[in-house]
Amino acid sequence: MSDATTHLLLPYILAAQAQKHVTHNEALRLLDGLVQLSVLDRDLTAPPGSPADGDRYIVGSGATGDWATWDLNVALWTDGAWLRLPPRAGWRVWIEDENLLLVYDGSEWKSTTPAALQNLVSVGVGTIADAANPFSAKLNAALWTARTVGEGGSGDLFYTMNKEAAGDDLGLTLQTAYVTKALLGLFGSDKFRLAVSADGSSFFDGFIVDNANGVVDQPRLPRFKSFTNYDNYVAVDTWTKIGINNTDYNDQGAFDAANNRFVAAVAGTYLFGATLLYKVNSSTTARMRGRLVLNAATEIRGTFGEISGPHVSEATALWLQTMVPLNAGDTVELQGAFRVADGYFAADHTSFWGAKVG
Repeated sequence: MSDATTHLLLPYILAAQAQKHVTHNEALRLLDGLVQLSVLDRDLTAPPGSPADGDRYIVGSGATGDWATWDLNVALWTDGAWLRLPPRAGWRVWIEDENLLLVYDGSEWKSTTPAALQNLVSVGVGTIADAANPFSAKLNAALWTARTVGEGGSGDLFYTMNKEAAGDDLGLTLQTAYVTKALLGLFGSDKFRLAVSADGSSFFDGFIVDNANGVVDQPRLPRFKSFTNYDNYVAVDTWTKIGINNTDYNDQGAFDAANNRFVAAVAGTYLFGATLLYKVNSSTTARMRGRLVLNAATEIRGTFGEISGPHVSEATALWLQTMVPLNAGDTVELQGAFRVADGYFAADHTSFWGAKVG
């Protein structure tokens, strides 16, 4: 019959044994050292100088002094001496200075946190994962950082997402209160797109990059090309808003044809241009002026132009062009004037155009 228990090697009290309390107390001492095992450190190779009763350590490899040959054993300081507790497979220990839980596998202490997680059905971090979102996380910050060269890495970091075919979707969904406000990625093709929405249902493409050639398109960019479909009569020395009342195109309704003016939908930098054609029915001196006017009050710097000279072909043209920063709601209109003699700004050939460029 064995004189100790199988797993913790606690001594049995034998029949007719003298001083049974000694054996009993030794068993209690071992139980006190092993149950709910927690050690102060696992790296020391020599006993500390002034241990307190009950202090426990996992002895580091290459131990010396009173711990010689105790590598990976549990050392317990009790009753003024070190007691050796050889570990058995399955023992678990809490490392206090590392806040780490280890388990003994029969030859070494290993972390209970696995080095690899493979083929998991779902993972929830701070929340519950489900079939629709098998990986779910509820947190306030996340970090991905490159493994450095010194750690055996390359110093680079790539985050890769992949879809099966070009017609599938691949992207990031950005939401507010679980209502989708923006989509970024490859949707229904391999062109890179940014789309936005107010309600999570109707989406507008902000920009599209063609992966075949790198050409960038901004489908929602405010831009227009407008013209007058009638001859605008203008008196001498009178700045007059030209009736630019039709458009060849008018993306996002940027041009207000009813009021013959451009209205900025959003703040930004805009590029404008205009062509004015002077029309009369006889030869005369062509002294024609043109300008672009901000909010019907202020001439935009750099847009004033004038032609003074003989009018010999019954058609003399003036071109204007400039960039200007605008606030949302600002208006820009085309004005014209004549010196010396009145006349007309010709239908179809008098035009005004513009686009947001920044």
